[in-house]
Amino acid sequence: MFIDSARFSVTSGKGGQGCAAFRREKFVVKGGPDGGDGGKGGDVYFLVDNNTDTLSNYKGRKFFKADNGAQGLGGRMTGKSGEALVLIVPPGTQVIDDETNEVIFDLIELGEKVLFLEGGKGGLGNTHFKNSRNQRPTYFQPGLPGEVRKIRLELKLIADVGLVGYPNVGKSTLISVTSNASPEIANYEFTTLTPKLGVVTVGDYNSFVMADIPGIIDGASEGRGLGLEFLKHIERTKTLLFVIDVANYRTMIDQYNVLKEEVAKFSGELAKRNYAIVLSKVDGYLGEDLEGDIKKFIEDIGLELTSTNEFKFDTQYPYYVQDLIYSRFDDTKPYFVLPISSLTKFNIKSLGFALYNLLEQGK
Repeated sequence: MFIDSARFSVTSGKGGQGCAAFRREKFVVKGGPDGGDGGKGGDVYFLVDNNTDTLSNYKGRKFFKADNGAQGLGGRMTGKSGEALVLIVPPGTQVIDDETNEVIFDLIELGEKVLFLEGGKGGLGNTHFKNSRNQRPTYFQPGLPGEVRKIRLELKLIADVGLVGYPNVGKSTLISVTSNASPEIANYEFTTLTPKLGVVTVGDYNSFVMADIPGIIDGASEGRGLGLEFLKHIERTKTLLFVIDVANYRTMIDQYNVLKEEVAKFSGELAKRNYAIVLSKVDGYLGEDLEGDIKKFIEDIGLELTSTNEFKFDTQYPYYVQDLIYSRFDDTKPYFVLPISSLTKFNIKSLGFALYNLLEQGK
């Protein structure tokens, strides 16, 4: 089950109390105090591990606690320290204070281990309180309590390319034919209820990660549909791929304008990412002039048709791609506008190479 948020309390271990003891040994006259200190309470750590891609381990859990330190012993022996609590999370997890909404940690790097709460210090034994006026102290210190924090975990998936589009425009089919992902596919809206990740292989040695999120509708940035809940999963993507359905009842330019607007409303930073556009379902087009509609869309967004490219795009339908041979990459424009069909694999192989090249522009 995919879980991308969790809320619970965490407590570090309490320090063990000190010990009040006196040396009792044959042939030792007037043995003095020798009570040991209490053990330190267990710390709480967060560890980033890519063997998990969900927060399901924390579902239904309301409280986590590290072990307490053990009590000190006679013979000046310190009690055993409490075992640390290590909370394992996937890359992309944010640790947020549930009371102030402050982001405490933004855990991205694989293998990263950070100290969250420190265990309480163990109390001192009576041996520390011996002095010239009190040769036989009988008191000791209790251990200090552990720290308590109410936190919220938020998972934001990390991917190279994030798919953005209306429901039922072919995003799930696209990620299934280009990567190793196997999402649910059906001919109705909102078949994707949880984000999906897939690894796209380009050639023999290169690859990148693609993320599919539930469809975005008008007003998604304000809470309509499922978009708002999952838009956060494309916040960490390096590039965006807008999926426009040529067989949809909405016009291509209307789809594009709404998607751009909703992304910008959700995050101004996200709206500045490098992006490209695919025109999906060319095999299902029901109009009279697909070539003319594609040309009009490219012109409506202020671009000109392209006649040559290095990715071997099929020339059956018009397309656009930036020419990086004679000019620099322009991040204010889409890198390409490409008609595709996931069903017939039209331009699918070329799409992988073009996306990989787009990722290279961001380095």
